[in-house]
Amino acid sequence: MEVKNFAIWDYVVFAALFFISSGIGVFFAIKERKKATSREFLVGGRQMNFGPVALSLTASFMSAVTVLGTPSEVYRFGASFIVFFISYLFVIVLTSELFLPVFYRSGITSTYEYLQLRFNKPVRYAATVIYIVQTILYTGVVVYAPALALNQVTGFDLWGSVFATGIVCTFYCTLGGLKAVVWTDAFQMVVMIVGFLTVLIQGSTHVGGFHNVLEQSANGSRLHIFDFDVDPLRRHTFWTITVGGTFTWLGIYGVNQSTIQRCISCKTEKHAKLALYFNLLGLWIILVCAVFSGLIMYSHFKDCDPWTSGIISAPDQLMPYFVMEIFDTMPGLPGLFVACAFSGTLSTVAASINALATVTFEDFVKSCFPHLSDKLSTWISKGLCLLFGVMCTSMAVAASVMGGVVQAALSIHGMCGGPMLGLFSLGILFPFVNWKGALGGLLTGIILSFWVAIGAFIYPAPASKTWPLPLSTDQCIKSNVTATGPPVLSSRPAIADTWYSISYLYYSAVGCLGCIAAGVIISLITGYQRGEVIQPLLIRPVGNLCCFWSKKYKRLCWCGVQHDSVIEQENLENGGNWKQGAESVLPNGLRRESLVHVPGYDPKDKSYNNMAFEITHF
Repeated sequence: MEVKNFAIWDYVVFAALFFISSGIGVFFAIKERKKATSREFLVGGRQMNFGPVALSLTASFMSAVTVLGTPSEVYRFGASFIVFFISYLFVIVLTSELFLPVFYRSGITSTYEYLQLRFNKPVRYAATVIYIVQTILYTGVVVYAPALALNQVTGFDLWGSVFATGIVCTFYCTLGGLKAVVWTDAFQMVVMIVGFLTVLIQGSTHVGGFHNVLEQSANGSRLHIFDFDVDPLRRHTFWTITVGGTFTWLGIYGVNQSTIQRCISCKTEKHAKLALYFNLLGLWIILVCAVFSGLIMYSHFKDCDPWTSGIISAPDQLMPYFVMEIFDTMPGLPGLFVACAFSGTLSTVAASINALATVTFEDFVKSCFPHLSDKLSTWISKGLCLLFGVMCTSMAVAASVMGGVVQAALSIHGMCGGPMLGLFSLGILFPFVNWKGALGGLLTGIILSFWVAIGAFIYPAPASKTWPLPLSTDQCIKSNVTATGPPVLSSRPAIADTWYSISYLYYSAVGCLGCIAAGVIISLITGYQRGEVIQPLLIRPVGNLCCFWSKKYKRLCWCGVQHDSVIEQENLENGGNWKQGAESVLPNGLRRESLVHVPGYDPKDKSYNNMAFEITHF
């Protein structure tokens, strides 16, 4: 394809993004220089407000994968992607009402500290290692995606842009810590919205307005949104998106260190929940913008698809190619779009680096060296940010062979996030599950999800399940047209057309449900956990919803956990210490005396706050 180079104003707009992002890191490095503690660096002193945290959460997970990949998905497969609107609602409600209260009230910094409180150290360390691998893989994808966009629209060196992204992210994350990450994310969220709006306005103008967009999209079968086919092999249906999408995104939001770390940085639990619910609004806005961008792109290319005609080589190049066409005579705006894509990447990578540094410091460094000074702890945290910045940037090389960015990113989250979701669900929802069940369930979930995902990579699903909607090349220049058709499949085992062909959105559900089932069975075989020795704040009494009419049945569902004890009620209302019984040592190896860091309860705000935090796990 002919590369259309940036004008001078495109470079100015694009450079401004890097300059401002780096400047925020420098600002917080100077502003917070007198608060040199690892707690201040990693969780912002636990005094953040919900506004910037909400923007940060949205920007981090609506990355360049969304900016580039979602419009391409809609262009090729139709607007059924909008059904994620429902998935996001389920995910945020479950995260804020089920998982967040447990993590927040436990006073933890690393999400995986919970696993040691609930089970033991081996479970915690196994989960931490899986999270680190998952996050590095995912970050590699979101670094590579905008680098590809920049390469396609400007001819700028692909790997040069990869390393530029990694350097800037590592710079402001290492300098300013979580506060720099959160406030930079808030700025980058604004850039993403503005970038999308310029594409929506100019693109719809090119094709005659939104009415024409909807009419042409309907004629091209792009508005067939609700497909209730229950076939799990179909790529996108109502059920794969709502059910599979909920499992996938719940693994990203509900138990992911990057999300929970920013939530527990809020000054009260109420602020943390508000951050999640306002973040939901941001998710919906970005989703709608991305879907309409895909429909506008289809209306523009309906008679000459640049992908099947060979003008571009990959579907993920559609959006940058479209932007360079509609802004051909408007210098500065192509740079704004690329800045939009890079904003998503910078926010995601920085949040990932910060989260990786946090879990490594809390779960490994602090565990081995519990008496580090504040100054040394801060320097170690900064060093970890630098290390993971280098690792995540290097991982982008592998992303170049992973296929479409949306599927690659969500597949990674499904393969690792699903089993992790199952592990935390075992701890929070099943009081009788012991550490053997937890470890066995995690291993089972990982095996199942990796089995199906790797099998699908080796034996792609049949074209009938994944082939795009019709795309026309009737008005393309004939010399550019190349014949395309369904891929020719080599000899395949029978399992390739069933198990390996399951929708990528179900990978998380497979791993999660496999983990839960195995964990429950193993616990029952090896001797279930006695609820009396489990601290009530580590378990959510969801049985209350099903047995609200009977105290007897509610207590049966609690499996011996003392949710109705007088001492627990006093702790919840007065912010006191956790219940301390006759036994001083719990099955997980921790002493009861070490579990006294529960955040206080503010009766005026009717919410827990962070004023009482003193982490004494180690």
